[in-house]
Parts: sequence; structure tokens; C-alpha cells
Amino acid sequence: MDRNTKKLKMSELFLELFSEEIPVSLQKNIRENLVIELKKVFEDKSIKFKKYFSLSTPNRLVVVFQNLDKEVKIKSEEIKGPSTSSPTEALEGFLKSQKITKKQVFKKKNDKGEFYFYKTKEIKLKTSDLIKENLPKILIGFKWKKSMKWGSYDLNWARPLKSVLCLFDKKVINFSIGHLRSSNFTFLDKDFEERKKTFTDFNTYQKSLEQSGTILDQDKRKDFIKKEIEKVLKKKNLIIEDNEKLLEEVNNLVDQPYIIECSFDKKFLSIPKEILVLTMQSHQKYFPLFTKKQEITNEFIVIANKKDNKGLIKIGNERVVKARLDDAEFFWNKDKSQNLVKKVSSLKNMNFFKGLGTYFDKVQRMRKLAAIISDELLISKEKVELSATICKTDLISEIVGEFPELQGIMGGHLSHVQGFDKEISDAVKEQYLPIGPHSNVSKKPYSITLSLSDRIDTLIGFFGINEKPSSSKDPYALRRIAHGIIRILIENKKDIKINDIVSYSSNIYLDQGFQFSNNELIKDISNFLKDRFKYYLKEKNFRHDIIDASAKILDLNKISTNFEKAKSLNKVIDKPIGLDIVTSYKRAFNIINSETKKAVDQLTNTTDPGIFNNEYEKALFKKTNELKQIFSVVTNKQDFDQTLNSLASAKKEVFDFFDNVKVNDDSEIIKKNRLELLSFFCKTFENFIDFQLIKDANE
Repeated sequence: MDRNTKKLKMSELFLELFSEEIPVSLQKNIRENLVIELKKVFEDKSIKFKKYFSLSTPNRLVVVFQNLDKEVKIKSEEIKGPSTSSPTEALEGFLKSQKITKKQVFKKKNDKGEFYFYKTKEIKLKTSDLIKENLPKILIGFKWKKSMKWGSYDLNWARPLKSVLCLFDKKVINFSIGHLRSSNFTFLDKDFEERKKTFTDFNTYQKSLEQSGTILDQDKRKDFIKKEIEKVLKKKNLIIEDNEKLLEEVNNLVDQPYIIECSFDKKFLSIPKEILVLTMQSHQKYFPLFTKKQEITNEFIVIANKKDNKGLIKIGNERVVKARLDDAEFFWNKDKSQNLVKKVSSLKNMNFFKGLGTYFDKVQRMRKLAAIISDELLISKEKVELSATICKTDLISEIVGEFPELQGIMGGHLSHVQGFDKEISDAVKEQYLPIGPHSNVSKKPYSITLSLSDRIDTLIGFFGINEKPSSSKDPYALRRIAHGIIRILIENKKDIKINDIVSYSSNIYLDQGFQFSNNELIKDISNFLKDRFKYYLKEKNFRHDIIDASAKILDLNKISTNFEKAKSLNKVIDKPIGLDIVTSYKRAFNIINSETKKAVDQLTNTTDPGIFNNEYEKALFKKTNELKQIFSVVTNKQDFDQTLNSLASAKKEVFDFFDNVKVNDDSEIIKKNRLELLSFFCKTFENFIDFQLIKDANE
């Protein structure tokens, strides 16, 4: 639409939505998206503005657009309709969409024929009218992840909405959303709603809130909290864990932040550190303090929402922590006195999953799988089997019942205090690693073994009963489990006979009497792991053709090796070495591909050096044998960067061959032998990766 904005005095849109406290997870969403929706409305009508922003506290959401055009002049324009030869229905549809009558259209020819046209009138669009029309629609139509209704009202909002302040050019924009009418007032205090005040612009509003101690800007509030915490840390010579998520959460829970230094009885320091941290950080949103040696102290910081002049907030928070830690201490002392080995039989009363038995059944399967893996990692089978036997016993402990997030971790602590070897307690503690795509992967052999056996058993079981992920759903996080297997192997640079272990795992289930309905189990698992391997390479930003080429030849028994090959190739693919490799291969492959399509007889992979009749054939044959030797040597430390250098060095022999040898010799015997030589060369290259799928510079 051709629009010409008329220069007028600029105005301000100031919107404040006051509600009961909106949950942290929903604040950011409304704060970011509401301003985007309004921006679209203005830009669509070519209404100019110089600055816009959105701010929020738990109770207030503020959107401001500054230096807005008061109005815009929209020039007349011709809107093309259907062809004059179109059916009557097409014209009627055009008239309806434009809200006009047939008298208002005219016919006009262009290079494509004759069409109906409608000429709009020049109009002035007031920004205030645009806001009045669109803002209520945006607010009512906002898609909350979670919302509610309250009382007898029909309005949906994250939490009950109390007032809507909306000003443009210092005047109220009158509209309704649900039962609420827009106005020029807001509540000064969330706890005392009789304290209201009217405003005409954002600046006076912000200054008024600042005088009461409210920091409206979430970024400034966050910086204030960080600086106040740093003052306490400097004074005490202590540190806190880097926890941006907690800081962001606390920042959106307060609007008048006040730092309170608290502590608890030192006797609780005998409880495992993870319990103390979880209690304070996750449950209470406190900041536990640590020494510079990462040892937890009995001190913590509370971010209150008002000044604690009488010290009552400090006392209250310390009481809450004491109550939770009293419970944790009781459960911990009770659990550590109960023998873990004797508790294994109790797992018979805890179901793993319908059709897959109990957790007792699972640990028996894990014992057998872990024993097989231990042979490959050359570690003690006895220790591995013992760690598998007790690894799930913390699930029936009191402490994990109270703190379910600490399963595995508590098992590690319990096994440690009961005198199990460190390798066993560490394996139990780290059995769920990695817990996410970016969390740490254990580097310890016993932990690797236990984690792999757990994950493979779970995958086999769920795929066996056809509880597989769909394209949109993965309710049992099987992709994450498989991704963990890939990460463990690659990041530890371990190749393990996954194919054999998967097959063995399936047989263990059958030996226990479980029946699987999936007749394609092994194939499905193989494809699923290959898909996760490709996903891992994508995360590492490997080139797409390298990902496809690597996945095509992927041997699950050599997942780490395949990754290292792809990694080395990805580093050099756009460099001279990579270009030389691909060019040499493609030159040979394209000839073979072209000629073998015509040939009646297929190549037999037998090159006869006895009928070579020039030095270039001999040189290429010799070079290819040298390269083949590299791939035939079995070594634990393969230098794939050097292998690629060797492949690149074949460029001379390849180019000399093509520059001086006629492949399509008049003699069919010589021609076929030369094609066999080129095939031998290509297949040698393909020992590294499927170079057929690698694109050269011209593709």
C-alpha cells in the first residue's frame, strides 16, 4: 500500500497491566510478545516511532512506544480484482472482501488482459483509533501457556487482572477487555488496593514508583541484585555458584529487592551438600554461600521483596530452612543405616514399566549387560555387577522420596558411607549422566558401564513393546536416552560392540519371560541410534553432506571412530587438502559411474597389474596400495588428520593418470582393467567415508 506519513508532533503510548503476581515462567513471554504484536500493528500502517520497550515486575507489565506519529495520511490506490472474463462469483467475492458495491469498480486493461479495479479514497488514520481497535484484540487473544478465569468474569489471564492503564498523548484510550475498562490510574501498592494514583505519562509514573523503592526495569533490577550479592560475598570472602537461572527467577519474583544474610545450624553440614543446595536453591530460591574451595557453608542469601526493618523476614526464612533440613537429616540418618544389598529385594515391589517388570528385574538385566561391557573396558566384572545390583535401591529410600531430583546422587552417597569402593559409589552417583544435551558426561569406566547398561536396557524394553517415539511425541524421553549413549561413546572416545550388546539385551528380556511385540526390534534400535548420531553431528555444525556420508557407513560398533573421521574431514573439507581429496575421488568415480552404466559386464574388483602398459597406471596402482595399507593397519590411536593428508597426496597420481591415459582404450580388456583400477582407487577412499555423498566445489 502506497503510504505517505505526514509530519506531525510525536506522541507516547503508555500501557500498564496490573494483576496479581504472574509466575516467572509466564512474565518473559508476555513481556516480549506483547510489544512485538503492537510493533507489527504500527509498522503495518507505516506509523513511525523512535523507541519502544517493555518492563515487568511480578504485578506490573508496562509497554511504552515513544515518539509515535499522531496520524498518518494514506494515499488513494488502485486495487486489482478478478479478470473481467472470470465467473460472476469471483467478482462478488472481490466486492465482499473490499466491502464495496459493483458501482465502485471499473474495468482497466494491462499487459495480462482486462481486470476489475477499485480505487480507494485518501484517508487520515489516527494512531489513537488504531490502538483502540487493535490493542483489545491483542490482549484478549494473547496465547498464554497457562491461564485462568476468576469470579464470574469471562476474561482469560495468567493471574487475575486488576486494572488497565492506557494513555496516548497523555489521554486515555477508551476500550474494554472483559469486565475491565481502560483508565489513567493504577494501584501503587499490591497489598493496599485503595492506594490509587492517576498518571499522564510514563516518566511521572516511573518516578513515582522509584520513590517507593520499586525498580520497574527488570534489567536494572537484576544488576542491582547482582551488585548487592557481590557486596556480601566480598565482605565475607565467600562465593556463590554461577546460577543464571536462579538469578533470573528471583529477579522476576521481586520489585523492591532487599538482600538478607541468613544462616542455619552448622550441624546440618554433615548432610550431603546436594541436599543443602537443592533445599535452598530449588525449593526456597536462596543463594547458598561457598568457600573459595567450593565447600558449602551454613550461610545463605535471601532476596526479599521489601526491607526487613524488624528482622522478621530473616527469622522466618531461617525457620523454613531449619524445618526442611530437620526432615532431611532425619531421612538421611535413617537411610544410611539400612544395608543397600539387603534392600535390593524390596525393588520387587516397585514397577519399572508395564510389560517390562519391576526394578528388581531391571537391575538383574543391568548386571548382565554391565558384565559384558566391563570385558570391553577391561575393568572388574565383580565391581560392575555389584554397582548394578545396588544402583536403584535409593529409589525406595526416604531421602529420595523427599528429594526425588537426587536419585542416583543419594545412592552414591549412601553406598559411600556404607563402605563400598569408590569406583562403585561413583558409578551409582553418576549413572544418570548425562542428564541433558549439555550436561557433563562421566569419564570414569565404571560409571560409563553402568550408564550404558541402564540406557540400553531401557531402549530395548520400550522399543520391544512398541512404546517408540513418534515424530511429535517422546513421552519417555527415549531420544534423550539414546543421545546420551552417543555422547558417552564419542566424548570418551570408546568403541564398544553395541550391536552385540543390543542383541544380548533383547535376549535377557526373553530369558526373564517377557514377550516383545516388535518383530523389527534390532533394526529399529539400530536406525534410532543412527538417527541420534546424525543429530549429534548436526549439533556440532558438521556439513550436511559429511553427516549423510558418515551416517550411511556408520557401524554402531565404531561410533566414536566414525565421529572422529567425520570431525577430521569437516575441519579440512573447504581447505586445499579437502578439495584435493574430493576432486581426486570425484574424477575417478564419475568415469566409473558413466562407463559402468553402459557396460554389460560389471566390475569384479580385480585389477591385473600385469597388463598395465604405461607408468601412470603403475603409479596410481602403487599409490592406491599404499593408501589401502593405511586402512588395513589396526591401531588404537588412529591419526585421521594424517590419513586425510595421505588421501590428498594421491592427487598427483590421479591427475597424471587422467592427463596421460585413455580409459576408453580400443582393447576391451585394457579398458576394463583401467576401470577396475579406478574402482579399486575409489573403494580404498571409501574406507574412510562414503565420498559419493560428499559434494565437490562445483556441486
